[in-house]
Amino acid sequence: MAERTPEDSLSRTATPPGPVRLRAHRPGDIGWIIEAHGRLYAREYGWDASFEALVAEIGADFLRRFDPASDRCWIAERDGERLGSALIVRKDARTAQLRLVIVEPAARGLGVGKRLVHACIDSARELGYAAMMLWTNDCLHAARGIYEQAGFELVASEAHRSFGHDLVGQNWHLELGSGAQ
Repeated sequence: MAERTPEDSLSRTATPPGPVRLRAHRPGDIGWIIEAHGRLYAREYGWDASFEALVAEIGADFLRRFDPASDRCWIAERDGERLGSALIVRKDARTAQLRLVIVEPAARGLGVGKRLVHACIDSARELGYAAMMLWTNDCLHAARGIYEQAGFELVASEAHRSFGHDLVGQNWHLELGSGAQ
């Protein structure tokens, strides 16, 4: 049997993953957001391609209208791999809208969704918004939990048929305590 060297042990030891970091979007990120939403919602909820089309419209609109004075997109990544996203857009002079929050399955449970949502809340405050709103569906339990923990309040629910399913859409609202009046 051959003698083992310290280098042998090091080569067999897995390198621990780096830290999760948040960064602003760059070219290619919105395309990834669209793909991730289409892939994950089809696999996890059975939603059809009309959901991916909606996300593509939101993504295209974000890129066309992007204004750094009112909008933000955050990408969570680790070791160069995208793990999640969230963005805010101007709903009106007072209100930012939280959109396209997603976390890859391998990153769930690491606090990525919570970090993304809080980065958007902090950004909205920095940009001078007084409130935030979002639209989601009641079946998205993990996301709703993050929104509730962040202080969002459910203000309206409405049944709808979308993405090949009967769903209940929800509007959530958060007062930020400062910003434009």
